[in-house]
Amino acid sequence: MNARISKLFGLVALLFALLVGFTSYWSVFESEELRGKQVNRRPLLEQQQIRRGTIRSADGEVLARSVGRGQGNSRIFTRQYPTADLFGHPIGYSFTERGRSQFESFHNDELTGEVSEFTSILDELRGGRDEGDNIVTTLYASAQQAAFDALAGQAGSVVAIEPATGKVRAMAAIPAYDPNTIPDAYAALNTDPASPLLDRSVQSGYPPGSTMKVVTAAAALDSGAVEPDSTLDGSSPVEIQGQPLANSGGVSYGELSLTAALTGSVNTAFARLGESIGTDTLYEYMDRFGFNADPEIDLPDSELFPSGVYDGLDRLGPDDPVDVARVAIGQERLLVTPLQMAEVAAAVANGGELMRPRLWDRVVDPDGRVVRRMEPESQSRVVSEETAAELNTMMQGVVNEGTGTQAALSGIEVAGKTGTAEVPGRENCDGLPNQAWFIGFAPASDPQIAVAATVECTSGQGGTVAAPIARAVIESVLATEG
Repeated sequence: MNARISKLFGLVALLFALLVGFTSYWSVFESEELRGKQVNRRPLLEQQQIRRGTIRSADGEVLARSVGRGQGNSRIFTRQYPTADLFGHPIGYSFTERGRSQFESFHNDELTGEVSEFTSILDELRGGRDEGDNIVTTLYASAQQAAFDALAGQAGSVVAIEPATGKVRAMAAIPAYDPNTIPDAYAALNTDPASPLLDRSVQSGYPPGSTMKVVTAAAALDSGAVEPDSTLDGSSPVEIQGQPLANSGGVSYGELSLTAALTGSVNTAFARLGESIGTDTLYEYMDRFGFNADPEIDLPDSELFPSGVYDGLDRLGPDDPVDVARVAIGQERLLVTPLQMAEVAAAVANGGELMRPRLWDRVVDPDGRVVRRMEPESQSRVVSEETAAELNTMMQGVVNEGTGTQAALSGIEVAGKTGTAEVPGRENCDGLPNQAWFIGFAPASDPQIAVAATVECTSGQGGTVAAPIARAVIESVLATEG
């Protein structure tokens, strides 16, 4: 009898131990993962009772705030977005019904006052914390509005970055959406053929066209393969990888310098240059600029698209079969985000050093004290200062006398590069053949802002469609900073 009781006791003890073990595993060791799952609504319901912190633009506009209703223990808070669709991207939303997205998701701990385990324990001992911290972003509402106005309803994106710090001053995407409508209209927004919930700044991959020639020129100059006055062959047409390649308009340039080839955006010269430096070198510099990895910005990894060469859903590396000549001119299967190309411009503007892009500037507690401030961080040394200076001068030529003259500003030297990628088969473009681009920075002698602007589905060119958009945003940022 004692033996049977002992066995039963042992079985009960084992089952109890397993129960404790599994409970501890989920509640302690996997608590963060469990908390982050959209299906786990308990944290969202609990956080309804916390006044979520206010999010503001760098120039003082309220982008998100919480409004309470009810009394006592039944009091809950809901989110409001005063600027409507202007900051639907990249601020995102936070609602019990649909969870969180973008900036609201990445910075959830600060906004709910759960900055660290230690502070959470102290808050609980003091009777619980019912208010999160506020966040001031790096974004200018004035620059965001300028981007929206310049896009004028055209599908596309504008990203503006302060080169020396990585502060993102504008990140606009159209089609946009009003986050206030998320609780009721999410299903309709999610099935809308225009994809308004897609942040084209960081989630859409586009062929970059000739803006990629800045990356190719950077790799060739910095690796010592060429100098700005080195002679290239711009004759056209030429056969590359068994397929013909021609310059815009079929123009054959013959021999010309690297500087002239960038100013005139000569495809055949840059394709040959890409072949001469090789896939490994081009990929090395692409990696330095941030390609082939998630952008290092304060947004959720699941909501970011890594720029690179794609075969379907697979991103190709230097050992895969890649037409490096066409990658060098922004063709092949190369897809990039507007954020990535803004980073290219910013790195050149910043003397060859790429700073990590940031949307947050400082965290302010409910009493108005700054508890944390963003410190600029270097992401990579892309090229030498000498190479960056050479690229700067070459890109000024593009705006002064090349394809980017519509980005020029009176009394302010602008450096840039246009791009026009042909996408005649894209289903949602209704036959409109081009993806228009402009990347650049100003003032060229002391860069304060770097911009990438792109427009989907247009019959125009980068120099006529995207360059004026970039100019408008540059003007706005420089005026704001005075």
